[in-house]
Order: sequence, then C-alpha cells, then structure tokens
Amino acid sequence: MKIRFAVCMALLLQGLAFAGERAWAADALPKVRLFTTGGTIQSRASNRDKLMEYNDGPRVTPSELIADLPELAAVADVSYTEISNVGSGNIDTDKLLALARSVNAWLAQPDAAGAVVTHGTATLEETAYFLNLVIRSAKPVVVVGAMHPFSAISRDGPMNLYNSVRVAASREAAGQGVMVLLNDEIDAARDVTKNNTYRVDTFVSRDLGPIGFADSDRIVFYRRSLKRHTSASEFDVGNLKALPKVDIVYGYQEADRAAIDALIAAGARGIVLDDGATAFRDAVRDGQAKGAVFVQSDRKGSGRVLLSQAAAARGVVTADNLNAQKSRVLLRLALTKTSDPKEIQRMFNEY
Repeated sequence: MKIRFAVCMALLLQGLAFAGERAWAADALPKVRLFTTGGTIQSRASNRDKLMEYNDGPRVTPSELIADLPELAAVADVSYTEISNVGSGNIDTDKLLALARSVNAWLAQPDAAGAVVTHGTATLEETAYFLNLVIRSAKPVVVVGAMHPFSAISRDGPMNLYNSVRVAASREAAGQGVMVLLNDEIDAARDVTKNNTYRVDTFVSRDLGPIGFADSDRIVFYRRSLKRHTSASEFDVGNLKALPKVDIVYGYQEADRAAIDALIAAGARGIVLDDGATAFRDAVRDGQAKGAVFVQSDRKGSGRVLLSQAAAARGVVTADNLNAQKSRVLLRLALTKTSDPKEIQRMFNEY
C-alpha cells in the first residue's frame, strides 16, 4: 500500500511539474508577427475543388488565418499587421516600402523573435529578395505563400503558414537572411524562384538547393548563404518615398531596340537585359549616354553570367546568377546610392 501511495504521489508530482513546465513554456513563447499582403493563401473559390479563378468570395483576413491554426498557440505568440490583401501582381513600390518599414520596426523590438510575410506566389521571390536586401535585423523573416486557395480540399496554405511560424520562432533560423517556405522546404530568398505555374513543389533553388527543411520533428538547416544580406546590407529604405524606375527587356531572335528606347524615354534609370540581341548594343550605348545603367542577365534560369572584360569595357554590369527579376530588385536599390557601373558591379558580386 505504501509503495502504491508513493508511486501515485510521484506520478502526481511529475504531472504537476510537467504542467508547470508547460505553463512556463506558454509564458515564454517566442513572439512572431504575421505581415499579410494577400495572394492565393488568402483567396477563396466558390467550390472546394476549384483550384483556379478563385477570387469568388471575400478574401481571407489575417485573423482568419490565425484562427484556422489553433496549433500555432503551442509554437509562438502570433500577432499580425495587414499591409494589403491583393494578388502579387498588384504589389508595388508603396507596398514594398510599407512592408519593409513595418517588418523593421517589429524586429527592432527587443522581445520580437521573428516575422512571417504572406504573399502571392507569382512575384513572391521579388518581394523576398527585396526584404533580404533591406531588413536591418538578423532575426528570422519567412515569406510564405500557397498554390491552392484557402477554400480548397487540398489546400497547402495552412501547413505552409504553420511551418513558417515554426521557422520564424526558431533560434537556428537567426542569421539566415530572408527565407521562403513552401512544401516543407526552406530556401534562401536570393536563390529561390518559382518553377511551375501550378504544382505545389513550384519553388526551387536551381543552382544550390534548399538551405533546410521544416520537418515534423524539428527545423533543420544544412547550409547558409555567403552573400551579404539583412543586417550586413548597405541598403536602407527607411526614409525613401520611391525607388528608381528599372525595367526588363527580353532577348530573342531578331529582337530590335524599340523596347529599350521606349523604356528610357519613359524614364527608366536602369534596364536589365534578360539575354541579348545584336540590335541591343547600339541601344545600350545610346541609353548610357542618357544616364541609364544596364545589367546583363540571362533567360535560361540557371547558372552565372560570367564577369566579362568586354562587358565591363562597355560599362555593362553582369548579374552573376541572379535572374532578371531579382537583378531588377538589386539594381533599383543600387541606383539609390550610385550610378557608377563599377560600383554597381561590386554590389552584384557581393549580394
């Protein structure tokens, strides 16, 4: 009888201790702020099996996203700021600057652990890379989206969001720069691109692969970027009201110079050439005479554009392995500091 009593008391005390540990853990949950911008992850369709043309109903609000995931309560103390609720094609400079300022203000608070940004997938990689260059903190920032709407039978948004909060709350994620998370994979914002119009495994880092995974047992990282980002970046948009106009021109057989001429006439201060064409050379020279800066990228989607003495002699910056859309992001920020091609080339080499 005494033995049974002792065992029962031990189990009771163990249970009380466990409950106390859980209570302490709840009090000490990391604080993660959700910044919402819209996209498929916040969209509804008229039917649960409708996976396209799904802007039928009212868009999902930030509070609905959080309420839909009661499991978050065991991971982090989640609050939110709504920046917008639009498709990613409607993300513009004003929204980007507002988002950057809001995330920076949150991360500057001593008790802030990390941030998560919801976003449509079409231009998600551009916003993620922009944040990677302008966030002034080493705390984790995760950009998340979905390929299936909130209303779908097989919606991927909730799991993506849940894992994103887990990563943003993870101490191991600090110093990794801005990350993108879909389909359990953690990718560096600089490296990742959308690879498929429809499949849930659409985001890939073609040259380098993911930096880690959000697995069910833990968040695990295997590498980190050696490029400058976030707290090591020289770019600061805190006081900016606008960004320089930069456009992209696609190279193809028999392409002419009309697009370059028109964009410069419309006020472009920089142009990214997504591959080349014979007719571009004179247009580049004439555009440079008007103060425009040109960056040579490539349409193939993988591999470096090598440093070229010939290109440097013409004053053309090479993009390393940044695709055209990310080259545009970096060039816009570079032009807030300088229009010297040699100095901008340094930035493309470092970021």
